[in-house]
Amino acid sequence: MPEAEGMVPGSMTLIVAARADALYALLKQPQQTGGGSAANTCVVASMLGARTAYLGTVAEDALGVAFSADLVAAGIHYPTAPLGADRAEGRSTARCLILVTPDGQRTMNTYLGACTAFGPDDVDADAVRDARITYLEGYLFDPPAAQDAFRRAATIAHEAGRTVALSLSDPFCVDRHRPAFLELAAGHVDILFANEDEIMSLYQADSFEQSAERVSQDVELAVLTRSEKGSVAFRHGERTDIAAAPTSIVDSTGAGDAYAAGFLCGLAEGRSIAECGRIGSIAASEVISHFGARPLADLRALVARPASG
Repeated sequence: MPEAEGMVPGSMTLIVAARADALYALLKQPQQTGGGSAANTCVVASMLGARTAYLGTVAEDALGVAFSADLVAAGIHYPTAPLGADRAEGRSTARCLILVTPDGQRTMNTYLGACTAFGPDDVDADAVRDARITYLEGYLFDPPAAQDAFRRAATIAHEAGRTVALSLSDPFCVDRHRPAFLELAAGHVDILFANEDEIMSLYQADSFEQSAERVSQDVELAVLTRSEKGSVAFRHGERTDIAAAPTSIVDSTGAGDAYAAGFLCGLAEGRSIAECGRIGSIAASEVISHFGARPLADLRALVARPASG
């Protein structure tokens, strides 16, 4: 179906509401669940025992109610009120239609909807000050108001002596906003998460190693994932290579979200970079072993299990 509908397998494309409705109508047995990159990260972090909060806008519709209830059920503090009609301006709650090919590759079609209304005034200053780490999702970086919200959240966090992390999310996002992402990384972010394609796109480098060298100079901690090659972390220029956790790939959706959750949970607990990476890899490997971006197994039990061999 992806190619038949003009999609590029493995990519993310922004779509309008009518396109989202049309694609949904083509699905024969859709599986619906709460999602969104940062929301997935919050859920995985909560499953690992972290206390989490989520900031993001939904509309006053059925999907918005379901999304809010899903986060609350996962034990996540969600203080953002749904948009009233005056702010929604006809936008419904965001959704992402994800198609998975037999090789586990996911193709995303994203309608941002009510998400695009998120702005500086939606940043809950108390929640940011209370958080040890504030995690920013690159997918939301498209609207100018959201960019201002990112900078306000980063300012509040740093004034409170807290840490700011950013996920580049997708090469599509990087290509659209490269100068702004570079400025954000160099001036407002302490931790940067990216996969190999995203970091090479950010620095327009010819190789992963060139990109890694550049990013290690811009941020305090860069965490770069490389699929089956594992991941690499650079902290103050010191490199740590982390092996991928063994698994069978069924659906790659949410792998980066889960990895970031595991890594940040370890970091918040004061663990070593190698151990943070191990936890992230375990979380990611569990998520890609089945359909859906939320873990089905007990992550804390998996993390506590001694490594084999």
